[in-house]
Parts: sequence; structure tokens; C-alpha cells
Amino acid sequence: MTTELKPAARLNEAKAAVRRVPRWLWIAGPLLVIALFAWEFVVSSRSVETDNAYVKADRVMISTQVSGRVSQVLVGQNEAVHLGQLLYRIDPAPLKIALAEAEARLAKVADDAGASRAGVRESDASVRSSEETLAWAKQELSRQQQLLARHLVAQKAVDDARHAMSEAQASRDSAVAARDKARLTLGGKPGSTLEQLPDYREALALRDRARLDLEHVDVYAPVDGIIGNHDLQPGEYLTVGQVAMPLVATHPVWIEANFKETDLARMRVGQKAEIRIDSYPGVRWHAQVASISPASGSEFSVLPAQNATGNWVKVVQRIPVKLSLVDVAQNAPVLRAGMSADVTVDIADDADAPAPARTAAR
Repeated sequence: MTTELKPAARLNEAKAAVRRVPRWLWIAGPLLVIALFAWEFVVSSRSVETDNAYVKADRVMISTQVSGRVSQVLVGQNEAVHLGQLLYRIDPAPLKIALAEAEARLAKVADDAGASRAGVRESDASVRSSEETLAWAKQELSRQQQLLARHLVAQKAVDDARHAMSEAQASRDSAVAARDKARLTLGGKPGSTLEQLPDYREALALRDRARLDLEHVDVYAPVDGIIGNHDLQPGEYLTVGQVAMPLVATHPVWIEANFKETDLARMRVGQKAEIRIDSYPGVRWHAQVASISPASGSEFSVLPAQNATGNWVKVVQRIPVKLSLVDVAQNAPVLRAGMSADVTVDIADDADAPAPARTAAR
């Protein structure tokens, strides 16, 4: 048979239980709560942190500088490569033919220049001969005119002399034109060297371009890194500038943390930071603030937000901050681009900050 306590008895029992609680616990409890809030305030005033952070590394899109068919692929996906290592090769046969053609054209231009110089000398001789003939024809016409005045020759002799002079003058003009044409093939300067001729310089440039293209059939790694995903196979045709494979550099590696704009009041370059990578629990990396972006991430987007139009809602923006790793141990875990990270920046030491920054912080 169950005995139920009356309300008065229950109240008395509750009061007795309260009296049994030690008095020091009633004092320590509120003090502990106050201490926790005070500690949180002090810590938050000395540092800022964010989990919107990721490991970053340089990415190089390997492309070709010449068009051609791939003859060899020497690296696979996720393979580590070193600076100067051969990645793939373009078939050099068409480029060798192009180089031979350019060299033949260069030799032909040199031969044509020699022929042009000989033509200039020949035209100069023709001009001198035609001028001599013209001078003789003028003297002959003058002599025949004097004899006609003394009635010693017929009019026909004077006409023949005038006709000979006209032919000599026309021959001289033709020789001068031929000389000018021959000089134009040498750039208008018969005394110029072969290297000064425009046609020769053009042919030389084409030869050098063909030689450079032939040197670019072998594509090498520009930095130490790891090859990303690619499906390049021998036999594929690549055009100039076409990306063949990605390469992620292994050094340098840095952290990009996207802090709220409200966290940047006391942040400056050079402050110390602590990095925690999600992939390696319990491991800490030391870093320092290397640079702070001049604009928020949305400003660099393809279609930045137009806050002056439509219904506007204020959203706290995030500013990218670059942190460089310092004192990395030799046996530290490998950091790969894209890994998630937690970043804590110590902003307590801002005594060396410029006066405007301290004023803004206050």
C-alpha cells in the first residue's frame, strides 16, 4: 500500500535538501561561470580564429608551345616530378622539315643578294656606257649642225645625228632605271652588308623561329611538384597553348584563411598564427601572416554582387589572408592543396602596428 506525502511534507523535504548543499558551492558556482566568461573574453581579445581556411599551392597548367602530335608521354597521374624532368614529347619530324626549309630560304636570300650586287655593278657599267654614248651623240649633232650652216652636209645628216642622240638618251634613261631597280633589291643601299638586308633579316628570323620550335618539342617540368589528373596519350594532337596536364607545386605551400571583416581590426602582417589541419588531428603548424587581400573574395568573382540594386541584405564579408608556414619539421606530414584547416592568429602583439592601424583598432 503506497503512502503519498502531503504537499507540506514535500516542501519541508525540499528545504531540507537545499540546506544540505554546502554554502561554498553556492559561492563557487557563480564565480566559476563568471571566470569562464572572463576567460573567453580575454582569449577572444587576444586572438581570432576561423575554420574557413585551406591549404594552397601553386598550380601550373602544362601546355605546349608548338602544335603537333604527341609521340611520348613519360609521366602518369599523381606522379612526383622534379624541375627539368621530361614530361612528354611532340613528334619533331614536321618541325625538322620546317627548319630545313627555313635554312634553305636563308641560303637562297644570301645568293639572291650576291646576284643583286652583281646586277648593281652591271647596271652601273651600263649607265656609264650609255652616258658616254649620249655625250658622243650630242657632239655629233652639234658638228653636223655646224657643217649644215656652212652648206657642207645635207639636212639628212643632221636628222640622223638628232635621231642617234635621242636613242642614246633613251638608252641612258633605261640603264638608270635598271640600276635603281637593282639597288632596291639591296634595300636602296648597295654598300650594305648581308645582315642589313630586310629580306635576309626576315629569312633569319624564320630560321630562328623554326629552330626554337624544334627545341620546344620536349616539354619539361618547370617546378618540383606532383602531376594531377590527365588523360594525355601518344597520338593525340595538341595545338599551341592547349593544356596537356596540371602540375601542383610541392613548394611553397601556404594557408589561405578567409576571416570575417570584423576580425581584421587588429590583424597585421607578421603576426604569429597556429594551424591545425583536419587530416592530421593533434598536429600543429606554426605560421605568420604574410599578406592581407586588398578586397573581399566576392570582389574578385566573375559576377560581383551589386549592392546598389534590388533588395539589399547586409552580409558580413570575408577577406582572404595568406599565412606562410615557418619552422616546418623535416618529418612533418605532407600538406596537399585543398586540405581544410583551422587557423588561430595571435593579435595581442600589435604594439608595432603603424599609428593609423592602432587608431583604427581603438
